[in-house]
Amino acid sequence: MSLASSRIHWEDLGTLDPCWAILSQPGTRHGGWDRVKFFATGEEEISAVMNAAQQLELPRNFHRALDFGCGIGRLTRALASRFQQVVGLDISQSMIDQAIGLGLPNCRFLVNDSSSLPFDADQFDFIYTAIVLQHVPSQKLIRRYIAEFVRTLKPGGLLVMQLPSYVPLRRRLQARRRLYAWLRSAGIPERILYDRLGLHPIPMNFLPEREVSATVAGAGGKVLQTVADQRAGPHIASRTYYLSRD
Repeated sequence: MSLASSRIHWEDLGTLDPCWAILSQPGTRHGGWDRVKFFATGEEEISAVMNAAQQLELPRNFHRALDFGCGIGRLTRALASRFQQVVGLDISQSMIDQAIGLGLPNCRFLVNDSSSLPFDADQFDFIYTAIVLQHVPSQKLIRRYIAEFVRTLKPGGLLVMQLPSYVPLRRRLQARRRLYAWLRSAGIPERILYDRLGLHPIPMNFLPEREVSATVAGAGGKVLQTVADQRAGPHIASRTYYLSRD
């Protein structure tokens, strides 16, 4: 799947069921999320991450943060109370439009469907991305984004990213996603595919831990800490990486 196809699918999800697409918890599909509770999970998540960051004594400054794969701003809103300026980046215009609707004065939301980030080097004190890289359509693109994170991170900054390290073979078939993509390209409306047929277009990808470390080192970064997590589901090995610039 290409980035162009990925953007179409996330545009669909931004219209169909944005909260579930961002945080797929049991019982929340088809509009099952309460918006107050949905955004509260963002505050809880960022609070825990910043507590862990404090143990690393990073970031040194709290001027500018990046929320990569921001969706409708679940985590961006939580970051906005901790940093002077926050940029939310997402592939979907429909998601970004909803994030802008939050009316956060110190936040800027941008659409990006490129393999590069639209920023100069040394821009961010803090970069956070979770439950996002696992949906990037190729390992080559995942490696590219990791290198871009390191490039745009300031010295003394902190990058925190979550990514599966392995997906079992039987879970790589992703029949529902493939059928959705095929029928969507054939002109079947997304509402029929999602609501009536129970299909969705969300892919699941991974990058082995050794390849993450090699990519980070090649970009001039350093892995400070790696923590096993369950963010990709109970049967998929996943890691949260805490990184800095070399």
